[in-house]
Amino acid sequence: MSAEQAEPRGVSVELLASIDLGAEIPGMDGRRLRMRMVTIEPGGVFGPVHDHVGRPGTVYVLEGTITDHRDGTTTEYGPGLGWPEDRNTVHWLENRGTVPAVEISVDVVESAD
Repeated sequence: MSAEQAEPRGVSVELLASIDLGAEIPGMDGRRLRMRMVTIEPGGVFGPVHDHVGRPGTVYVLEGTITDHRDGTTTEYGPGLGWPEDRNTVHWLENRGTVPAVEISVDVVESAD
């Protein structure tokens, strides 16, 4: 599958927690810390290609295997593994496995997101 074909499908997202960072840290007005549980069904795609400029985060895989496509390479992450997402991250994700893949994603986003 090419990056152009990485349209989202088979993905569900549940917001687990969110906190207004402006009330906690000077200079963080309009930003919040959020934690989500993302489930990618077998054959599912978390796309299209997207970046994390202004939206840094980290991901931890709970179940299944997630394939991360970035910089022309693919990396598979299984339970207990994860990856950072910084301003240089441009990627899309998929589940090539036969069971749902579940991740916990924590990132800093604009309050409107």
